[in-house]
Amino acid sequence: MFIGYNDIVMMLEYLPILIFLVFALIFACIMLGIGFTFGPNNPDTEKNSPYECGFEAFEDSRMKFDIRYYLVAILFIIFDLEIAFLFPWAIVIHEIGLTGLIAMAIFLTILIVGFIYEWKKGALEWD
Repeated sequence: MFIGYNDIVMMLEYLPILIFLVFALIFACIMLGIGFTFGPNNPDTEKNSPYECGFEAFEDSRMKFDIRYYLVAILFIIFDLEIAFLFPWAIVIHEIGLTGLIAMAIFLTILIVGFIYEWKKGALEWD
């Protein structure tokens, strides 16, 4: 297979991206090398112990969690879904018309119900 002039010109258009990736890889390797070489290394048992959710790792797995962990997670999902669906909807609102408006109204109503549930459970009150 013969590589023609047009193929070479097309490949040269990607040369800045290749150069950027090479420099980024070199820079990342240099920074990691400096960190591992000159960084402090004083491990202890507390630093090396596994940590998750503010609880000790080796306690009873059936211990009770505060409901606020779950409420905050639900609250995050509510707002994350709202933003993830609202931006694309806003871009194509003129094309989808009244059907899209009604569908988004139903979606936002469901999210508002979830938000009111969170509010009533006290997830928005910080102690």
